[in-house]
Amino acid sequence: MDQADDLRAEMVDSLLTAGVLADPRWVRAFREVPRHVFLPGFFVQEPDGRWVPITSEHPDHLALVYRNQVCVTQLNGSDAAWEQALAVGSVSGVPTSSSSMPTIMAIMLEALDVSRGQTVLEIGTGTGYNAALLSHALGSPAVTSIDVDAGVHARAAALLDAAGFHPVCVAGDGERGYAPRAPYSRILGTCAVSRIPAEWLRQVEPGGSIVTTFNRAVGAGLVRLVVREGVATGRVMLEDGRFMPLRAHSQGWAAAALDRALDAVAVSSGTTLLPARAVIYPASGFEFFAGLVLSGVAVGTDPVRLVHPDGSWVRHRGAVVDQGGPRALWTLVEEAHREWKTLGKPRRHHFTFTATAESQYFALDNTPLTWPL
Repeated sequence: MDQADDLRAEMVDSLLTAGVLADPRWVRAFREVPRHVFLPGFFVQEPDGRWVPITSEHPDHLALVYRNQVCVTQLNGSDAAWEQALAVGSVSGVPTSSSSMPTIMAIMLEALDVSRGQTVLEIGTGTGYNAALLSHALGSPAVTSIDVDAGVHARAAALLDAAGFHPVCVAGDGERGYAPRAPYSRILGTCAVSRIPAEWLRQVEPGGSIVTTFNRAVGAGLVRLVVREGVATGRVMLEDGRFMPLRAHSQGWAAAALDRALDAVAVSSGTTLLPARAVIYPASGFEFFAGLVLSGVAVGTDPVRLVHPDGSWVRHRGAVVDQGGPRALWTLVEEAHREWKTLGKPRRHHFTFTATAESQYFALDNTPLTWPL
């Protein structure tokens, strides 16, 4: 085997050891589909936050590709940052397209529970690597993949073709699905959504399913939903997952609001025993529950800040908390923390999710409690 084969085998072995990969079809796909073909160039973030370009000529190109890490391929929604990085060496920017971490790809592909003869609509083509894995396991004719960025779509389609995979690739708004090839047995959202789009519900065949992640800065997560008569029901998965948002669901307002919260004058200040990490870190048992009362917030760090589109904000500085705006967000969080403990400290997989075109909400097992989106 050459270096790429060796590194790919090590990556797959690590996924097997971690228990996120089990189905022989997906094991074969990960072993046989070369990730590096779909990543001829990508960014790596330096400790200072700037992004440097890695091309196929870089001596560590293959080693970086076959890490179990996300590979960012676009910043700021265009190719300008890539061209600039090649010219000057490093750039700043916000990731807008990537090849996802292999772990989360494996988790979601396993969760699809899809068989030969069934069809999949992938929302967010990205590099094309995930569409190649789907095509390997199901056959290219069964796979449709859509991306809102025409340039990203064109590159992915070309790379897929060169690798011998020929799914139907479409440039378009994934929020609308792709009606010409509906209904689908499965919809796989490889970008995060703020709510399940109504067109997805309409384009899944009866008994089909949706696997996606939520675009929530606090309390995000994976869901697998089964659709019957326009109603999608399912459970938040134990495994966590974070993706870049569907472009139409991005928090374009957040950056400026987080900056304003750095120096805003507090309506109230006080001390807290609840550390910020318990609220904003996915590994915290409380984080998902906190997200139910912090729906719609954006998060900043150094210091930790929470801001909401209604103008409410929090600045958490060690044991000191400043708040402002129409709602005292941290007070709501502390109340939620007490409720969470009273309820027995439920984790994310103790919650269900229901979606119709008109109403979407989380619910807690064995209680009447619900939280609408």
